[in-house]
Amino acid sequence: MARRKKHKHDEDHVDESWLVPYADLLTLVLALFIVLFAMSSVDAQKFQQIAKAFNSTFAGGTGVLDYPSPTTSDEMEQLNIQDKQLTKEAAEEAQKQLEQEKLKEVQEKINAYIKENMLETKLKTTLTDEGLLITILNDIFFDSGKAEIREKDKKLAMEISELLVMNPPRNIIVSGHTDNVPINTSDYDSNWHLSVMRAVNFMKLLIENEKLDPKAFSAKGFGEYKPVATNDTKEGRQKNRRVEVLILPYKQK
Repeated sequence: MARRKKHKHDEDHVDESWLVPYADLLTLVLALFIVLFAMSSVDAQKFQQIAKAFNSTFAGGTGVLDYPSPTTSDEMEQLNIQDKQLTKEAAEEAQKQLEQEKLKEVQEKINAYIKENMLETKLKTTLTDEGLLITILNDIFFDSGKAEIREKDKKLAMEISELLVMNPPRNIIVSGHTDNVPINTSDYDSNWHLSVMRAVNFMKLLIENEKLDPKAFSAKGFGEYKPVATNDTKEGRQKNRRVEVLILPYKQK
């Protein structure tokens, strides 16, 4: 009879050992959904709060979210800074491209003037990364060894000044250059001195145009030290004796 009772007790008892792995599985599935939700949000602080709440619920041992957030607050801040820098660089590049297009329009206008007046051998334009460069051979305006613009050429200088009237106005650098033939006169003790005075005198004539702002102009002299051709030939020395007008790209303040 005792044996019969024991058998009945065994039948009434149900094996529940399968519940343990089943609970672990549910926990992992829940953790997976929480991680996926947190990763879909750019709010790193919200992710940390969810992780903390989940770990406190399943306390004991190392929690499934006891790891640093994929993107910390400092990293998010750094990413925001980088995004702003990229945006600023993109805007600057777009502005640069736009300004190049505007300078190209100015170049086309000047080239049309050069062609109309048959000045191709005396004036030329070049669009560079620095800006729009107008090269004027010194033989147009100056006698040899002199820095004063010839009276007969002042009209041409004033016409060039009209080509420099732009809206908005750009900064303009006038530079003088010579060949390497030494000079030492009572007026100029070096090619450097001569090149500076040629640049200054040409600039002064340009800004007589009331449409131009003198504050936008500056003058430089490079003497013989920036040749564009060889000084071994007459033709090369002629190319090196020049005045250059550099129209700088417009920069917003």
